[in-house]
Amino acid sequence: MTSDAERSEQEQVRRDKLARMQAEGNDPYAFGYPRTTDALTLQARFADLAPDTFTGETVGVAGRVVLNRVSGKIIFATLRGAAADLQVMLTLDGSGQELLDRWKNDVDLGDHVGVTGEVITSKRGELSVLASGFQITSKCLHPLPEKHAGLTDPEARVRQRYVDLIVRQEARDMVYLRSGVVRSLRHTLQGNGYIEAETPMLQVMHGGANARPFVTHINAYDMPLYLRIAPELYLKRLLVGGVDRVFEINRNFRNEGADSSHNPEFTMLEMYEAYGDYDTMRFLTQQLVQNAAIDVFGEAVARRVAPDGSVEEFDLSGDWPVKTMIGALSDALGEEVGLDTPVEALRAYCERFEIEEPADASVGMLLEELYVELVESKTTTPVFYQDFPKENAPLTRVHRHDPRLAEKWDLVGWGAEMGTGYSELIDPIDQRERFVAQAARAAAGDDEAMRLDEDFLRALEHGMPPAGGQGMGIDRLIMTLTGLGVRDTILFPLVKPE
Repeated sequence: MTSDAERSEQEQVRRDKLARMQAEGNDPYAFGYPRTTDALTLQARFADLAPDTFTGETVGVAGRVVLNRVSGKIIFATLRGAAADLQVMLTLDGSGQELLDRWKNDVDLGDHVGVTGEVITSKRGELSVLASGFQITSKCLHPLPEKHAGLTDPEARVRQRYVDLIVRQEARDMVYLRSGVVRSLRHTLQGNGYIEAETPMLQVMHGGANARPFVTHINAYDMPLYLRIAPELYLKRLLVGGVDRVFEINRNFRNEGADSSHNPEFTMLEMYEAYGDYDTMRFLTQQLVQNAAIDVFGEAVARRVAPDGSVEEFDLSGDWPVKTMIGALSDALGEEVGLDTPVEALRAYCERFEIEEPADASVGMLLEELYVELVESKTTTPVFYQDFPKENAPLTRVHRHDPRLAEKWDLVGWGAEMGTGYSELIDPIDQRERFVAQAARAAAGDDEAMRLDEDFLRALEHGMPPAGGQGMGIDRLIMTLTGLGVRDTILFPLVKPE
């Protein structure tokens, strides 16, 4: 809590004003206000109103004061609502001296105010409400940032997102864009016969991805629990139980650090379809992304903010390229490489491009390291890269034509992985062998390796139908569509305390 000595002069002035108003019996923290309409509705109804028109219609509106121009006999204020701004006027003739004086003495920038008055247009044609009464509904005790500069410090924008939303239109736009993307994903999946499920966030065993989990403890059972790193193993249990098309938009938690493209807590879409495969998932994923773009932008485009602040538009329509991971890497190197390439030759490539790799890295691991650096990071508009080395995909079905590969694709755009799709592994014997190999890595100190999940294996032993699966980060999808970083696309990213 800020002490009296730490408050700025403006903050103290506002607190003194608050105390005076309360002493006068005017508590500026109201239970409500009789709103009858909002700015967006008024703008639609009176779009063609001529300048200097008085409609004779009285309305009640409310919002936050974000502009307050006071002169002797007239006041112009802007109220910011959820979807639009609206001008409020107070004049000596129309509102009276008492109301003018009370506004001048009581109202500050940032205050929530309810206003009752006649709908008019100013002499310049601005749609306005000419106040016949008003009430402060919530007093703002901190001055707002300067109108045009806003919160210029990116760290302050994250730490005080509520202020960022008040003063910056782009921040408010992101709230609605994100909501629109999630709504679109649900609509497309439900239109394709999928149902939405909810699976546990607290799990007795972490699995579904190679990642370091957050660990907690349940007092009732005196045992450790893990925050979910992926919902995969529970959604597959639903396939076993007969739910043929299922998805979850879920919160996942991975204890792996934070940077411009990663947050420890993130939102992810996972979906599974019985009798689908990785091709089924690829077609549906393209549809999901294109529909989301259409729903938020009106057309299948990405509108990405460039470094200079301008917005560049990229066409996302049509079918996106599909390339094999090894073929794309060979093209990038200008030489053929593959699973038969000697480890020493791949290490030489890594050294040439200054790529660090573990001393015990296999051919498959080295190929993926080279792919990430030379292919993924250089990709712009979306491309599906598919058929990855099997050893790095412990839950994925072996490729039907080459047992050294997995039927897996990565959707990549603008240098980052957007999502991954699979033909799912359904053989419980094969899955047990892969879990055992993962458990050996965990025992050797690999915090990201999966554990042996006997209950999941028992579920597979009851028979899981052939299936395709997909996982796509919602935050990454929005970053792709807008070109913004993770701290601009997540409302409240994790930051260290001040």
